[in-house]
This record gives sequence, structure tokens and C-alpha cells, in this order.
Amino acid sequence: MSISPANTTQAADAPPKKSLISKSTLISCFSFTAFLLIWESVCRLGLISEFLLVPPTQLFATFIEKLGDPAPDGATLFEHIKTSLRLVFLGFSFAVCIGLPLGLLMGWYEPVRRCVRPVFDCLRPIPPISWIPLAITWLGLGDEAKAFIICLAGFVPSVLNAYTGIRLTNPVLIRVARIYGASNAATFFKIGIPSAVPMIFTGLRLSLNSSWATLVAAELLAASQGLGYLIQTGRRMIRPDLIIMGMLVIGCTGAFMAILLGIIEKRIASSNRR
Repeated sequence: MSISPANTTQAADAPPKKSLISKSTLISCFSFTAFLLIWESVCRLGLISEFLLVPPTQLFATFIEKLGDPAPDGATLFEHIKTSLRLVFLGFSFAVCIGLPLGLLMGWYEPVRRCVRPVFDCLRPIPPISWIPLAITWLGLGDEAKAFIICLAGFVPSVLNAYTGIRLTNPVLIRVARIYGASNAATFFKIGIPSAVPMIFTGLRLSLNSSWATLVAAELLAASQGLGYLIQTGRRMIRPDLIIMGMLVIGCTGAFMAILLGIIEKRIASSNRR
């Protein structure tokens, strides 16, 4: 059976088949495994005190135990996660609902920018945790004060990225819309906001990261549950396993929520292209 030149050329031009596991994935898995082995060895050999660092195996055992055991802080790990998720979602939602519209309006309407930007530029450099004394004075020691601190942490990235995104709108598209008689408001909703979507979602991710980063400080306000409270309990009891476990759970939960935001962004971007 002969092979035609066309078939030979097609076979030569065909892209090589990708292996199931890429080389970079293998290198990443190897480096991560090596890191865990070194960590375990350093702790088991007594090179670092157990009051400073615990091995990964002990950390995993603490994680499994904490899933159903409320000791020593009075709540299971799921209860801590639920409390922290509620606080972060509440503060993040307020930050986004206020920050995104404000940033879009500041970037599109000159009068709004002139009125709001001086005040915003004065308040922006203030760290969120410096508001804790005022939060206690205004809102007490309940969840409202904690959500207020988290909201302040997520507010600035939401405003800045929405503002930047709509300021980068292609001026040619704006001129074309106005030539065809579109009003300023119609141009804002049909051209300005869709073009700012990538920067808006960048702001959402940064706002979410800031909200999770401020969680530990927010839960200093007379908390009895939450991942930040778990970390503080570990510090008071000199339990590095509780501290590291709380840190890892915060990181993994925040990364999972960031992945969800990325999926939503892709769907919105694909719908805008249609």
C-alpha cells in the first residue's frame, strides 16, 4: 500500500501529541514534594523547636482532628470557616457594591471625579486596621465592626480598578457612538462598562485578596469564632500547628474564591464577544 505525498506532508505538519503530564507539572510536583520532605526532616531531626514549627504530618493530623473536635478554642474547623466566610462575604459585598459604581462614575463623569477624588485620595493611604478604634466606637464589638474593617480593605482596589478600566475606554468607540446619536448615559452603559470588564475583575480579585488579608486583624475585635480567632488562639497557646493550619485554610479558601471569580469573568467576557 503506497502513501501519497499529500498524506506524507499532512503527517509531517501534524502537531506532536501532548503527553498526559507535562514536564513543568512534573518539576512542580517534585519541588513541592522535596519541600515537604525537607520540612519534615528538619522538624523530626530537632533542628527547629516544636514550639516554633511542626512537621507536615503533625499539621495534617491536627487538621483531621480539628474537623470534628472543638477543642481547644470551642469550635470545629468548619464553624471557623463558616464564620470567616460570612464576614468576608459581607465586607467584600459592601466594598464591591459601593466601590465599583463609584469608580466607574469617577472615571466617566468629570463633575463626580472633581468632587469625590480629593476625598478618596486623602482616605486611600490610611491602613484599614487603623480604623479599628473608630469601628469599635461606632459599631461596637459585633460582626458589624469586623465587616466594616474588611469592607474598607476591599473598597480601595474596587474603586481604583473600575476607575482605571473605564478611563482606558477606546476614544474612537466613544466618538463613533456619539456620531450615531447615542447619549452619554447610553455610551457609558454600552461601551464604557463592557470595555472596563477586565479591569473590574482585576479589582474584584485584588479586593478579595485584601479582604482575606484583613480578616485576622478584623477578628481581633472580641471574636469567639473564625479563622483569625483560631490563629490568635494558636498564638496564645504556643500552638504553631493551629497557626499554620489557619493560615493555610485562609490561603486555600481565598484561592478557591479567586478561581470562581476567574470562571465568572470568562463567561462574561465570552458573552460580551457575542
